[in-house]
Amino acid sequence: MPTTRSSGVRQRKAAAAAAEDRSPKVEEVDTDEAEEIEREREEVEAERLQRKNRSPEQKVEEDDDDYSPWVDVLRVISFLIFASCALSYLISSGETFTWGMKHPPKYLQKDWWASKFRGPIYLTLDELATFDGTDETKPLYLAINGTIYDVSSNRRTYGPDGSYRYFSGVDAARSYVTGCFAEDRTADIRGVEEMYLPIDDPEVDAHWSAEELAQLKEKELADARKRVHEGLLHWVKFFENSPKYPKVGYVKREKNWLENEPRKELCKAAKRGKAKRKIPKDEA
Repeated sequence: MPTTRSSGVRQRKAAAAAAEDRSPKVEEVDTDEAEEIEREREEVEAERLQRKNRSPEQKVEEDDDDYSPWVDVLRVISFLIFASCALSYLISSGETFTWGMKHPPKYLQKDWWASKFRGPIYLTLDELATFDGTDETKPLYLAINGTIYDVSSNRRTYGPDGSYRYFSGVDAARSYVTGCFAEDRTADIRGVEEMYLPIDDPEVDAHWSAEELAQLKEKELADARKRVHEGLLHWVKFFENSPKYPKVGYVKREKNWLENEPRKELCKAAKRGKAKRKIPKDEA
């Protein structure tokens, strides 16, 4: 029995020792370090209260002191670059983002602005021929009925590879009426009315007396000349009223130049449109 009691006593002592080890230990803090921590805490709290109790004027001043302009500068530069790229893409119809346009619009060209402050230009036919689009450093001109227009804004159509290239660098008034673009690159419209005159046919013409036929031919000639005039006038007004093609000047010619020009024959395409006179219904 003494052995059993002795064992129980030892177990109780061990349990007490283990409980003592598990109890929270209080660290001893150095007094100077504690005071330093307390001072820092008090300074932080004092600064917080000071910032909280600032006047509106003090807040503005402190914000100004903390402000850096470089962020705004970068924002503005980024916006300008983006806007420039977008505007270039829009103006060039998708050709470029960086203004590297092969054919910039007229309001980005020096010659266009110069034309706004100078009077009309006067070019001979030889001088006008140099503005046919083959030299890409020059504007693209065409003339109709003696008036010169700048068609640089539509080089796809009037340039060297365009479907209307025959009108560029010349006064091709005749071809606007006849439709013979390659053959009639001239302003001489003499004889164009023949395309609207009927073909003489003895068998058909026998339905009129000589006097009636003469009167009929006079009327036909007047109507044909009117159609030529109206056909040319349509295109003259087209360029005259077009906001895309500004008028820049006039063709310079010698006086009575037309008298020195050989009379052109009506082109084949225009001749094919001619027909015989129609027999009056009451005699058909």
